[in-house]
Order: sequence, then C-alpha cells, then structure tokens
Amino acid sequence: MFRRSLFRVLIASVFLTSITTLFSAHAEIGEPEKDELTFGFIKLTDMAPIAIAYENGYFEDEGLYVTIEAQANWKVLLDGVIDGKLDGAHMLAGQPLAATIGFGTKAHIVTPFSMDLNGNGITVSNEIWKKMKAHVPMEDGKPVHPIKADYLKPVVDEFKQKGEPFKMGMVFPVSTHNYELRYWLAAGGIHPGYYAPHKGDTAGTIDADALLSVTPPPQMPSTLEAGTIYGYCVGEPWNQQAVFKGIGVPVITDYEIWKNNPEKVFGMTKEFTEKYPNTTVRVVKALIRAAKWLDENDNANRPAAVKILAQSNYVGADYEVIANSMTGTFEYEKGDKRAVPDFNVFFRYNATYPYYSDAIWYLTQMRRWGQISEPKSDEWYVETAKDVYKPGIYATAAKELIAEGLMKADEFPNFATETGFKPEQTEFIDNISFDGSKPNAYLKKFDIGLKDETL
Repeated sequence: MFRRSLFRVLIASVFLTSITTLFSAHAEIGEPEKDELTFGFIKLTDMAPIAIAYENGYFEDEGLYVTIEAQANWKVLLDGVIDGKLDGAHMLAGQPLAATIGFGTKAHIVTPFSMDLNGNGITVSNEIWKKMKAHVPMEDGKPVHPIKADYLKPVVDEFKQKGEPFKMGMVFPVSTHNYELRYWLAAGGIHPGYYAPHKGDTAGTIDADALLSVTPPPQMPSTLEAGTIYGYCVGEPWNQQAVFKGIGVPVITDYEIWKNNPEKVFGMTKEFTEKYPNTTVRVVKALIRAAKWLDENDNANRPAAVKILAQSNYVGADYEVIANSMTGTFEYEKGDKRAVPDFNVFFRYNATYPYYSDAIWYLTQMRRWGQISEPKSDEWYVETAKDVYKPGIYATAAKELIAEGLMKADEFPNFATETGFKPEQTEFIDNISFDGSKPNAYLKKFDIGLKDETL
C-alpha cells in the first residue's frame, strides 16, 4: 500500500514538474509593463489584423486593453506615434524607414510585424480607360491581363503634345502605392519624376511624364470623379468603390506588378519597444493570431471579417464593396470579375514576418526616385533595414504562441536558420529580378531611375 502511494506521489511530482516546465517555456516575457494602449489606423481593409485582434479578444488574452482610433491621414498617424498619443499603428511600410533615415519627419520607428501582402490596385477614369483600351490586347472580348503601362503611354504622350499635365494620385510620398505606381509607369516607359530633397524639392515631379500627388485613400474616388486626377493607386476598398460608383476602371493589382509584395507594417517607436518589451511581444502575439484567423481554412473567415470592417468605426464602406476584394475576387471593368485568391494575404507565405529584404526593396525605390539623394553602399541598406525591421521580437512572440499550443512551428520560418533575406524574387511585371543582398546591382538594372548619380 505504501509503495503504491509513494508511486502515486512520484507520478504526481513528475506531472507537476512537466506542467511547470511547459508553462515556464512560454512565461519568459512576463506581464505587460503597459496594459492600456491606443493604436491608430487608416480606413483601409488591410488594417484588418488590428480589428480582428480586438474583436476576437486576442489583445485581452495578452492582458492588453486596447483602444483603436481612425486617423485623418498618414502624417497625422505618424505624428501620433512619435509624440506618444498612439502606442502603435497600422503604417505604410515606407514610413518607419523614411522616418528613421530622416526623409520627412525624423524619428526612430521600428516594426516587429508585417501586416499583409498585396492589396492595392491602380484605377483610371472611364475617359482614360476608353483611350487605353484601344491599345490593350483582347481575348474573348475581355482585356488580357496584366494590363501594362505600355498601353497608357500613348495617352500620356497625347496629353504632353497638348501641353496638358497627366495627373495621378497616390496616398503618401513613402507609400507602397507611390512606389508601385512609379514602378508600373516606368516599366511602360512613362517617367514618374524624381525627388531632390537636398535642393528642397519634395514634389517628386522632376523630369516627370506623369505628375503624382498625394490624396488620402477615402478621397480617391471623389477626386477622380471631379477630374482633378486621371488615375490613382490605392488600397481597398477604394478601387472597387470606383467600379461600384461607375466612375473608373481598376486596370491592375499590385499582385500583378510584384507577386506577393509586402504592404503595411505595424509601427512603434524604438523607445516604446525598449521601454515596454513584454507589452511589445504580447501585441505581436495578438496580431499574429489575428492574421492567421483571417487566412485560415482557405479564407473561410473573410465574410465575418468583412462584416466587422464594414462598421463605421473601422473602414465604413458597404459590405459588398469590401467583399469584392477581401473574399478572393477582384472586379476590373464593370462586370469583369476575376478570381484573385491572394489579393489580400495576411498570414500565409510568412506574410507577417518582417524580412530585411522587404525593407531593402523600399529603400532601393527611395533611392531610385531620389528620396535618398546620394548613392549608398550595400552595407548601408542592410544596416538600415536591421535598424527598423525587428524579426527578433517577432520570433519571440511566435515561439511563445508555439509553446502555448496556439500555433505550430511549421506555420513560421525556421528561426534557427532564417537570415531575413528572401530568395531572389523574379515575379515582377518587367521581369527584373530582385536580390535583397545586392541593392546597388538591382538599381543598375532599370532604364528609368537614379543609380550612382546625384541630381
């Protein structure tokens, strides 16, 4: 009897030791140093991970009590993070990089979490589309995709001959949209213009065939309708809104410009992440869970996500408009709806991991168009990427989720071998490949764009 009791005690002791070991494996981050937080966002569908982390209770699971506030524009949002009114925010991927290197507002912003892949489109007015369409190859009565800027070039040339500026909108000078629109235009032989901040020129229109200017995302359709611009590059739902209103035609998605390109990031000040490391990791844990929920079971949760995003406190567009792209389709010319299952990607393909090579691509585009005035060494690009993108914080959060049984190791990169650099990427509309470890060699491949020269 005594032996059986002793055996039970020993078994219980081993069980408790195992449980203690299990919990200690994911108890390293400790309690949040700051548990009441305010996050900012712009009314775009790719803010979804923040909304879902809030609505599904993932922030609360981490002991965080979060307030989410829409911001008027990207500058107001960035300023809010810098001055501490916001603890973090949905940001353009270029914002933390530009702020850290001092293009525009100078501040050290970092990102431990990439929010999504793809999600943008380029839309032109009905009048411009009618002119473009004459040059677009057709098959079975429908345009052949991808629709290149080559077919817009005769239209732009016509405007130039008449001495009229061809005006297009993008959402912010360091936005993905600016770089994607410039990339698409330049691939079609249309010069989108240079910046020269060292000369006080931040308009970005030097030598331009097409004049690009800033318009806040929700105002894009009305600005197009008013004739102030002839086209724009923006995130959803503002391309599909043009289709629903019958005022414009989305001609290409960013998925077709650069397959599975990185889009938004979650930005915080470096000071915040160092002062509140436990809080930072817990925020990332909640966002990772939200991203997985958005993509799991072949996007089965997207209709529920669209219903949430349609609320006025989030994106505030009609359910049908948001669903047109968020549920795996995209409508180009009215009635021409095509399957684009990866138009919005939030988790698969390691979408949430902050790759250094993603940061370097943005930096090369800043250099290509003159936002970085002088040539930089390859080492500078790598060091700057590492100053801003923080995969170490991400890995800590991911390992905690794995230890807690909420995620599986095979849902993440192999943290033991991951370098932060993706293999050379080849799926661009101009067939120019990108190797993040060789930024200067990459810049030299383009016919249009700065290389070693200074304007």
